[in-house]
Amino acid sequence: MINALFSQAGYETAKKMMDVTALRHEAIASNIANFETPNYKRIDLSPNFESSLQQALTSADPNAVQSLQPALSVDANAISQSQDGNTVNLEDELLALSQNTLMHGLETQLVTGEMLKLRLAITGHA
Repeated sequence: MINALFSQAGYETAKKMMDVTALRHEAIASNIANFETPNYKRIDLSPNFESSLQQALTSADPNAVQSLQPALSVDANAISQSQDGNTVNLEDELLALSQNTLMHGLETQLVTGEMLKLRLAITGHA
C-alpha cells in the first residue's frame, strides 16, 4: 500500500533527476578541478541518457524511469581551446554549475512537496 504512494511517475522522475544532478555536479567539480591539467578531457552525463529519459517518461511507467542508470563519459563535443589539449572551458563549467544548482533546488522542492502531501494525509495538517 505505502509503495504505491512512492511509485508515481512524477515522484520517481524527481528522485531520479536528483540523482542525475548530483552526478552532473561531480562531473562539473572534476572538470573545474582539472581545468589546468594537460590533456584532460571534459566529462559530463552520457549523451544517450536524455533520450533514454524521454522514452521512459513517454511510456508513463515508473519502473522505466527507476531503471535508468545515468553515467558519466568524456564529452566528445568539447574542443580544446589551448595548446595543452585540455577541453575544459572554465566559464562554461561555472555556468553549468549554476544551472545544475538551480535544477537540484527545483527537484528538491518537488520531492518535498510530495512528502508534505503525504504528511498532510497522515496528520491532517502541514
